[in-house]
Amino acid sequence: MTPSFSSPRFFNPLMLWVDVALKTHEMLLSSGSVIQMRTERMAKAGLLPNEVDLAEFQLMSHEKLAAAGESGAAMANQLHTTQFALVNRAVKHWLSGGAALFSLLTSTTAAQAVGHAEAFGSAATRSAEAVSQLSSASARIAQRGLKPIHAKATSNARRLSAGQA
Repeated sequence: MTPSFSSPRFFNPLMLWVDVALKTHEMLLSSGSVIQMRTERMAKAGLLPNEVDLAEFQLMSHEKLAAAGESGAAMANQLHTTQFALVNRAVKHWLSGGAALFSLLTSTTAAQAVGHAEAFGSAATRSAEAVSQLSSASARIAQRGLKPIHAKATSNARRLSAGQA
């Protein structure tokens, strides 16, 4: 069962990237077995493939193009909905942190320094939160892009393995 992207597990950016790594690993293993089975099928078919072989060979190309298109669209959609706003927010917080640091460095009294230090700490915290959200959004883009390719590779591995049994 595939977990929901809105579950608490996917709040932590590290867990998002771990999920991307695990799905990539599973997809690569499935792709390797699919490539092996299809290559063997091509070698056995030789120069005179039958209708079933021709259909499978044609399916290979169609599936790759469809999965690549679906992956690109999913990534573009996710990029459009989150990434641009988060980059703007991260830059804004980074610049406000720079201004707060400059204010801290130019403080003339202890009271000013304390106030500016608090403002700098707050700006640094907001910047760190924005960067964490940016990392999460990047992982979600990778997840969305990987999903159609992973689904096709794993389903092909199951289908072709069942056909060999």
